[in-house]
Amino acid sequence: MKIYTLLLALLLACPVAAVAQTQESNQPLFNFKRGVGIVTPDSSFSINMRFRVQSRAMYNSVAKDDFGVSEYEMRVRRLRLRFEGFMYSPKLTYNIQLSFSRGDMDWSMRDQSNINTSPNVVRDAVVYYRPNDNWQFAFGQTKLPGNRQRVISSGDQQFIDRSIVNVAFNVDRDFGFQAVYSNQFGGFHYMLKGALTAGEGRNVFSTDKGLAYTGRLELLPFGKFTNGGDYFEGDLEREQTPKLSLAGGMSHNEGARRTGGQIGRDLYEQSDMQTYIFDGLLKYRGMALYAEYMAREANNPITLNAAGDRRHILTGRGQNYQLSYIFPNNVELAGRYSRITPNQEVRSLENTEEAYLAGVTKYLRAHRLKLQANVGYHSFNPFLPVNNDYHWTAGVQVELGI
Repeated sequence: MKIYTLLLALLLACPVAAVAQTQESNQPLFNFKRGVGIVTPDSSFSINMRFRVQSRAMYNSVAKDDFGVSEYEMRVRRLRLRFEGFMYSPKLTYNIQLSFSRGDMDWSMRDQSNINTSPNVVRDAVVYYRPNDNWQFAFGQTKLPGNRQRVISSGDQQFIDRSIVNVAFNVDRDFGFQAVYSNQFGGFHYMLKGALTAGEGRNVFSTDKGLAYTGRLELLPFGKFTNGGDYFEGDLEREQTPKLSLAGGMSHNEGARRTGGQIGRDLYEQSDMQTYIFDGLLKYRGMALYAEYMAREANNPITLNAAGDRRHILTGRGQNYQLSYIFPNNVELAGRYSRITPNQEVRSLENTEEAYLAGVTKYLRAHRLKLQANVGYHSFNPFLPVNNDYHWTAGVQVELGI
């Protein structure tokens, strides 16, 4: 009798176990390593959701000898949402990034642009296809393969803001096609990056017949950086052997319609523009040294309208140097020197500019949660008319993200 009872119990339990197993297999897979990730039960689709916010307070002095307050800046500098994952196959991925803070939309009511007069919420909307370990192709709107500091996320910077050289000469985001080829010979790694894009920047109403052509070569003679350390500032990984990346590139924007090519105010006349980029990064045992040189040329740097008003392209060259060291308690000290030298053709409209900056950062959770404080001296403010403005600046910022 006991045997029959046991067999009956097993028969009744089997369907329940099968149903439980089926229900378990239909559950999505969650991942919390970087943000909140979800993979469908059949592995046909995934989405990873992340956010980050930068809150800052800054002070600017009246002059180099007058520490009175010229202005305070207190605001949410960046507030962003990011969605990434794969569709259909892990080889086909996507990246969407949206911005919501007022100062993060690259939009000025003072300049009614013919290219875009609305807030720019969409920063990235791009699809990637990676057929193998060497090739990656992209179509959509995202950052161009320009200078390293611009390509590094603003959330992975060791100072509150990027350098004045980046502000003056970077090529920013654009819409079009991109390709990356990477390979290595022994421990020597290299990457070739290229882009064919519209040349007008992001979220434009219309484009013209001119395109932008961008190329970049990166050489890593001592192999890859730990966890992609060549694309975040500071040696948070504390590389145990020296790691070096040397890179150079160029971007040609045919018939540019904006003062910065993909960014800036509308030009009154179109102009061909060339941007040259060279940068290098060395990391070893908590020390990071970064150097960058950029230059810009244009065939028509000063443009005029019918009323005789002028808008110009800042042609010239810039150099930026950064040195930092992170202590075992995850406190980092960093220094920066930047300089912009305009070409003679625009010297009446632009001054030579220099900036010195010292910073301290406390990393609580790497670049995802950090406290930053900067003190700097500027010999010219690029957002004001040409003058002999010398002033001090200081600021604090909290970065919070997942």
